[in-house]
Amino acid sequence: QVQLVESGGGSAQSGGSLRLSCAGSGYIYSTYLMAWFRQAPGKEREAVAVIDIEGTTVYADSVKGRFTVSKDNAKNILYLQMNNLKPEDTAMYYCAAEPYLRVVGGRHPQASRLRHWGQGTQVTVST
Repeated sequence: QVQLVESGGGSAQSGGSLRLSCAGSGYIYSTYLMAWFRQAPGKEREAVAVIDIEGTTVYADSVKGRFTVSKDNAKNILYLQMNNLKPEDTAMYYCAAEPYLRVVGGRHPQASRLRHWGQGTQVTVST
């Protein structure tokens, strides 16, 4: 059974940094596309960053140059380094995974294509 557990969320001031982690168990990490999504109150869930089994990454335009996604296959951990945080980054951040999925056309996969999700970790950025 695939399990994903996020951590590292919290509060930060505008311009600050946080690093989110997603620890996975129950599967071979290297064979999965891994992604970060976020959802703010009253808004739809949106893709933030994705890294597929070949290491191809895609970022939302709103976070390009500020966020970096990476993964440690040996430790089964996905990371999201978030720098220069802005109040609009405030949201619940979710880790998601799907086996053997690849990035196509430089686009994020739709959330509905990822079957495995964590419970989320809250990020709050204040001015």
